[in-house]
Amino acid sequence: MSLTRAGRPRLHTQRRPGTTARDEILDAAGELFTTLGYTRTSTRSIAESVGVRQASLYHYFKTKDDILCALLSQTVTPTMAFIPTLLGAEPALTAAEHLHALATFDGDQLLSGQWNLGALYLLPELRDAGLEPFWSDRERLRLHYLALSSAVVDQTGVHQAAADLPFRLVESLVNMWTAPNGPERAELPIHVADACLRVLGIPDDVTPALRERSLREVERYTREASDA
Repeated sequence: MSLTRAGRPRLHTQRRPGTTARDEILDAAGELFTTLGYTRTSTRSIAESVGVRQASLYHYFKTKDDILCALLSQTVTPTMAFIPTLLGAEPALTAAEHLHALATFDGDQLLSGQWNLGALYLLPELRDAGLEPFWSDRERLRLHYLALSSAVVDQTGVHQAAADLPFRLVESLVNMWTAPNGPERAELPIHVADACLRVLGIPDDVTPALRERSLREVERYTREASDA
């Protein structure tokens, strides 16, 4: 896990985006892990990419696994932070509305990063016990999806086995991360959110209302977060 102690002075001027050296380390690791692979990336190469001494890197992260865990957590924690806003919405969201808004926000998080961190889910190293904090958070998110999906299929009569699909559909967006920037890419998350409800038996004529509520809740959360 990350440490709070300050690192040693930089060897060079700032090379990476971020307000702290820790942010820069994560940015460098995100690029190297997603382009070279986890096993082929050394802590030395991460430090060199940032412009700090290798010893300084260990002031922020004890191990390379800790860096990977911190990166993966970035794919989950923003969505987990969004959930309380959905739970406190007025008027209260139905299960279908909550699920659609959740999938829209979550999908956007997976696509909007500088690096395709969701693709790291496929790494065999993710089974390492050192990544338990990430796995715990991801499981909490999966179970939240599952509870909402189960509530929807209880209403629509679709087989309960379909309740596991929305979470998988949203995560499939990591395979579309290379789509060119533009309106079509920007709309992918809400299209996937539509699909999440479709597989649970929600008719298409309900989709416009779901989209409107989802966008309203996302905008409200974004506005409140910027004002905080």
